[in-house]
Amino acid sequence: MTNNAIIKAAAVSGGDQTPSEEELALINAYTRRKLSAEEVYVFSVALCDNDVDRDGERFTVESLFALEKLFVGKTGIFDHSPSAKNQAARIFACGAEQVPGRKTATGDEYFRLTARAYIPKNEGSRALIEAIDSGIVKEVSVGCAVRETKCSVCGEDIAVCPHQKGETYGGRLCCGELTEPVDAYEWSFVAVPAQREAGVIKSFKRKERSMEDIIKQLKAGKSLTLSDGECEKLSGYIESLMQSAKDGVYYRENLVADVVRLSAAVQPDVSRGTMEDVAKAMSVAQLREFKNAFEKQKNREYAPKPQLCGGSVNNSAESFGQFTI
Repeated sequence: MTNNAIIKAAAVSGGDQTPSEEELALINAYTRRKLSAEEVYVFSVALCDNDVDRDGERFTVESLFALEKLFVGKTGIFDHSPSAKNQAARIFACGAEQVPGRKTATGDEYFRLTARAYIPKNEGSRALIEAIDSGIVKEVSVGCAVRETKCSVCGEDIAVCPHQKGETYGGRLCCGELTEPVDAYEWSFVAVPAQREAGVIKSFKRKERSMEDIIKQLKAGKSLTLSDGECEKLSGYIESLMQSAKDGVYYRENLVADVVRLSAAVQPDVSRGTMEDVAKAMSVAQLREFKNAFEKQKNREYAPKPQLCGGSVNNSAESFGQFTI
């Protein structure tokens, strides 16, 4: 972290940075009373960029340009602690820019999101202003939300695709590309940011993965972090599987009992114990096949015989003598 987490401007007066008339007008859009140029301290800060960070992720250039609108007006705090008394500065202007002659780890043109922020000058802020001027406070990190994190190799959701962050495929480095920003929460002064040049803390408002995607990742042996909704969905899925398993056990036990019972009728020479052992080793499909075959055999052998009938049947006294009246 050497050169652009906190960017120093050229115009410095008495160690302070004084806003221009245009900047002062932007600042006063956030104040309850109009502040003079002498009452505020302004500085530039590089919020984030499109280089690969320590988490193996990066913002796309399109995301940086989307974030420049979302970060205007956002508060600067410390260590992402969401407390009102922790507020220290506010962004009044923000823009994405290319840094000429510089490349990212993936060989792309380097872009960064740069903001202008202000701090009211008073006794309470003097220590922070001195820390910024002296270079003690310089690293920053942003809190924002993106809709999706895509694999830089295949373009699919990085959570379910087969590629691993940090690995190279066909000469292309795999990283998670943060796309479609939906909100910007705050930016913070921190000691150790995730991004090497500015730092970034990211949260994701992505669509919940389907059970097929979750199971696919588990089968691939990949670790995954589930959202509350996905945990609830997975829990319900497991409960339904457990109930289905119970129903399956009950159905199979009934099939085994039916096969053993029918076997006793059509294959009396086979002992009950032997048939039970054989049936328990069968699959459900085999049990159904044996049950159907035994039922057909039983129906043939034990079909009811008529006492009286006409037509072509021999009705002689010799044939039905026992029923002669």
